[in-house]
Amino acid sequence: MSKIAVVALGGNALLRGNEIGTIQQQEKNTYDTCINLLNLIKQGFELVITHGNGPQVGNIMLRNEAGYNTYKIPKMPLDICVADSQGGIGYMIEKQMRNILAKNKIKKNIVTIVTQVLVDKNDPAFNDPNKPVGPFYLKEEADLLAKSNNFVFKEDARKRGWRRVVPSPEPLDILNKKIIKQLVQKGNIIIACGGGGIPVYYDEEKNLIGTEAVIDKDLASSLLAKEIKADQFIILTDVPKVYLNFNKPNQTQLDVITLSEAKKYYEAGEFGAGSMGPKILAAIRFVSNGGKETIITESTQLSNPNCGTKIISD
Repeated sequence: MSKIAVVALGGNALLRGNEIGTIQQQEKNTYDTCINLLNLIKQGFELVITHGNGPQVGNIMLRNEAGYNTYKIPKMPLDICVADSQGGIGYMIEKQMRNILAKNKIKKNIVTIVTQVLVDKNDPAFNDPNKPVGPFYLKEEADLLAKSNNFVFKEDARKRGWRRVVPSPEPLDILNKKIIKQLVQKGNIIIACGGGGIPVYYDEEKNLIGTEAVIDKDLASSLLAKEIKADQFIILTDVPKVYLNFNKPNQTQLDVITLSEAKKYYEAGEFGAGSMGPKILAAIRFVSNGGKETIITESTQLSNPNCGTKIISD
């Protein structure tokens, strides 16, 4: 049996913080990230690639507004915007991976799966929107948009402006998990769960309904890794290792930590809720549910089998 790795690409995999997001910038960043995945293929892993979509879905939402205000093009709901971003980002990753494999004379099929993720329509998160999406606005702009669209806005903690916030419910099931598992076991590279997946729920008549929410990418990726019984769950971010007391004089890097240690640090609030916290929680969930290990690192470190911070069972 082949080894399977689920690799969650962070937002910086496609767009750096100081960039405006041209296609040239995104394709270069995608190539620079994906070329490092060759190291995993050479180590014998079959790959499932997941990814974020924060900047991209924000731009899609802006196009929504501009199209409606200028040409009265009907606005699309957030679940459709997430689906749009899955297609666009999946295409970029797939194209660059094909280029990389061809240059290295590796023959593999690559397929992007537009992935729906089940949530509970009664999840408490729907009553507490807190996931920022889209650009920053002045308070006056945010107030107008809130009034005209029934949006909820909150001020950024770093005082950079006001952003729309939406619910972020728990992922309960990956609806495409069986075909993803079948395809990756046959040696195909799969791109799935983009942006955390398209959030859907079942109504009283058992029909699938899309909802105005976004799902945390790392938590959805962790669930997918568990469901397909992946051997490794790898979270790529912009730092080579996880740190305690990050960016403080006494910061300490973590090399290998046990599940109980990870839980202790997480519960003590060692990791930021909007940064490393969800990644550690995703790692905890994967290992708690039978996964061998989670690795959190930066993509250029993948050539080293001992890279990153490893979370392992006790």
